[in-house]
Amino acid sequence: MHFLHILYEEVIGFLGIRSLLDLFHSGDYHKLLTFDGILGAMRPIIPLILLIEVVRALVYKRFKVEDYKVNFFIIIINRTISRFISIAAVAFCIGLFQKYAVLTTSFTWYWLIYGYIVWEFAHFVYHFLAHKVRLLWCLHSTHHAPETMNLTVTYAHFFLEAPYADVIRTSICILAGVNPPLLFFIMFIDGTWGAFIHVGENIIKDGRLGFLNRIILTPSHHRVHHAKNPLYMDTNFCNLLNIWDRAFGTLQNEDRKVPIQYGITRKMNAQNFFDVYFGEFYYLAKDVAKAPGIVNKVLYIFMPPGWSHTGNHQTAKMVKKDAELQPQQ
Repeated sequence: MHFLHILYEEVIGFLGIRSLLDLFHSGDYHKLLTFDGILGAMRPIIPLILLIEVVRALVYKRFKVEDYKVNFFIIIINRTISRFISIAAVAFCIGLFQKYAVLTTSFTWYWLIYGYIVWEFAHFVYHFLAHKVRLLWCLHSTHHAPETMNLTVTYAHFFLEAPYADVIRTSICILAGVNPPLLFFIMFIDGTWGAFIHVGENIIKDGRLGFLNRIILTPSHHRVHHAKNPLYMDTNFCNLLNIWDRAFGTLQNEDRKVPIQYGITRKMNAQNFFDVYFGEFYYLAKDVAKAPGIVNKVLYIFMPPGWSHTGNHQTAKMVKKDAELQPQQ
């Protein structure tokens, strides 16, 4: 019975419905008219869509344990430790940089627009670096390892990636004057949408979402981002607004003639937790160990994935260039 109680508490915590259950038990529904009440009511949306996704896959006999197994294990591993490190990182950055903010904002609709544009830039910086710096790719690659797309992928991260991301994003936003309450609200919106765009084909077959595909980043754009096809590599780094991908030339729409192939380019076992979680660190360590001289060892750490001291580079940029030179079939 004790085990079942612990399991119940874990499921309730993961679904994010503790506040809703407390609300129903109290019978005080006036809380839904408050800002905190609205956030509390919205928090379970993504886990509940995930539940629907799994049930739908079971009903239509498309459910495969291997599509979810490693991701769920990562969720269990990360659930507590990563969250507390992230909270501490955000608090530290706010305390360190708020006094250097270039301007002062308030919680109003026009500052929300400003704050979200700044947030998307900060997210672009974090995400771009995660693909372009080998050590940071080691943190991020766990998220790209799954070979199918479903909502559990949104939770599949190396435990230090969220703190790293929050340090970059919070520092930029606070220095740009986005005040903490506004920042937390933006984080909530971004987290909800950022989870939703991982929705699988079991729920939304066509992830382009009609006319929205021209305005914002949709599940289709994020499926492209998770692809290892040369055309799609290192694209769509933003989360909701596509302005910075447009500005930096990294926006890529889904091409129906190029079916998406999920995963990462190196040979790996996507069903092996240790390969998914630690594999990139292992191969980085091997490259550093065999590299001649201290300069090359350092370069392996900070150059893009695929860089080689021999000059035989297999970076995303080189792979894309080589693919463009290949004759069309």
